[in-house]
Amino acid sequence: MTRYHAFLLGLFAAVWTWAAIEPRYPHDWLLENYLVFVFVPLIVLTGRYFRLSDLSYTLMAAFMLLHVVGSHYTYAEVPFGTTLQDWFGSARNMYDRLVHFSFGLLLVYPLREIVMRVAKMRGVWAYWFPLELVLAFSATYEIIEWRVAAQVDPSAGLAFLGAQGDVWDAQKDMALAVVGAVITLLIVALIHWRFDPEFGSDLRASLKIGRGDKPLGEEALRTMLKRRNRRGDQRQPGSSD
Repeated sequence: MTRYHAFLLGLFAAVWTWAAIEPRYPHDWLLENYLVFVFVPLIVLTGRYFRLSDLSYTLMAAFMLLHVVGSHYTYAEVPFGTTLQDWFGSARNMYDRLVHFSFGLLLVYPLREIVMRVAKMRGVWAYWFPLELVLAFSATYEIIEWRVAAQVDPSAGLAFLGAQGDVWDAQKDMALAVVGAVITLLIVALIHWRFDPEFGSDLRASLKIGRGDKPLGEEALRTMLKRRNRRGDQRQPGSSD
């Protein structure tokens, strides 16, 4: 862990400690922090074996800080959300919209770094799959919200859900996450277009089909069965006579 990583972790710990002291709705605070209890240790531990860039860690820390502030007040009652409500002329507190937008805006870059380094994606796919992951994770979180809100105390469930009477709240939250992700990916693409001379050729190459490419499905199954039978024949005693 570098000094900068320690600074980010210390900053998060300080804000989390503040958020944990007399939260407005203690039961909702606990619900909001289950994901923190899982993902923060996971990020710290995996960093020993697979370290991301400082930029990725900064973006993740910024999102987590937004989240823990929301957990202190609940997303529907954060004071800054009221300010956003006045700015946009909305009928509801806008802090939860800000966090969902920031989910895509801030986390799509770390996701892009992971898929490029682990899955070796490039070109078009290095932009498309991070966007897909943002949408998938957003949908997963909305499903978790639904199931948790249906199982816990109604008052805690409503605070955790944060729908504020909007029947399309989940869809709007997911849409905002996608919009945020698109903005970041466009910025990344513009930077590569400006400074990477191979940007265009890399995009085109990622869409080309290789000469040795073959269909999957039944073709792949047939190949696997042939290999299995061939290995079985080789293992039989006296098969070479």
